[in-house]
Amino acid sequence: MTEPDDASPTPETAEAAETMEAPETGPDRGAVIGAGGMWLAKWSLIIVAIAAGTVVLGWIAAKLWVVVLPVLLGVVLCTVLWPPARLMMDRLGFPPAAAATATLLLFLAIFSGIVALIVPPVLDQMPELIDQATEGINRMQQWVAGPPLNLQQEQFDRYVDTVVNAMRESSSAIATGVVTGVSTVGTLLLTLVLTVVLSFFFLKDGRRFLPWLGRVTGRRAGRHLETVLGQMWENLGGFIRAQAAVALIDAVFIGIGLVVLGVPLAPVLAVLTFIGAFVPFVGAFVAGALAVLIALVANGFTNALLVLGVIIAVQQIEGNVLQPILQSRTMKLHPVLVLLGVTAGGSLFGIVGAFLAVPTVAMAAVVARYINEQIDLRAGEPAADVT
Repeated sequence: MTEPDDASPTPETAEAAETMEAPETGPDRGAVIGAGGMWLAKWSLIIVAIAAGTVVLGWIAAKLWVVVLPVLLGVVLCTVLWPPARLMMDRLGFPPAAAATATLLLFLAIFSGIVALIVPPVLDQMPELIDQATEGINRMQQWVAGPPLNLQQEQFDRYVDTVVNAMRESSSAIATGVVTGVSTVGTLLLTLVLTVVLSFFFLKDGRRFLPWLGRVTGRRAGRHLETVLGQMWENLGGFIRAQAAVALIDAVFIGIGLVVLGVPLAPVLAVLTFIGAFVPFVGAFVAGALAVLIALVANGFTNALLVLGVIIAVQQIEGNVLQPILQSRTMKLHPVLVLLGVTAGGSLFGIVGAFLAVPTVAMAAVVARYINEQIDLRAGEPAADVT
């Protein structure tokens, strides 16, 4: 009987050798890394191109700001005036030009009335407020001289001198700002006139714009543009109306509180509260701080604390109850986006930028939602809200 050869392979060793010698069926590791690198490079170039285009558009807008700003303000004003203008045209049978003219005249009358409400009380009570401010400074000086601060007169004078010297050192910058402000009065008047004129044409011919744009851009692109611009118009109008309602509630209740507490210039402060509400976060803080300061100067520390309590209570109710209800259906923006938008707009374009920041972010959100819907539609996936 022949003994088995020890060198002959067993079934287990044959299977292991076959497995080791079999070629790999998956892609090469280098090919996988190369494909990922190409994908990353492609999208990096796309992001850089989009960022470069955004920078160029921003540079052009900054250079043409004297034209861009009236157009933006005219669109915002048109969203406010469009409901009464549409009522005149559709229900009352006014021609478009007559409806636009009547609406603008009504707006200018209301605006002039607000100015007439603010300016005379300020001019009448300003001397009294100056005297009260002087008295308040004297009381503060007596308070810091006593316990617990026990600040001596020399120390107090030294701190005052420090503040005065700092203001004197920055006097050149202040003078430059004043000269710049005087030189820009003509630009301000031009902006206001252009805003009113553009609003008239937007109200008169606004309904013709989207059909005309659709004919110019073609059926395929025009369909997308008409849908996006229509949604942007509805979103902007909803934001303005909701913000106006919130601002009116703030102004009414804070104004009532100021009248009850006997704060000077209560109607003026109520109007400033209404205007400041259109600049989220910043406007409410500035208007509230001004009211507390006037109460402190005119009526003392206790009255200022009461005013602060009223303002905080009203703004907490507005911010946590009214604003989410009124704006959630129109804006659909996270508060972080609003805060970042206001910060960016204010740093780039000042007060006007802070005012226009939220509508701009809302319009960008509309475009992002529409693009996301189109991507989901082509990918065959259920639509998801990107904000």
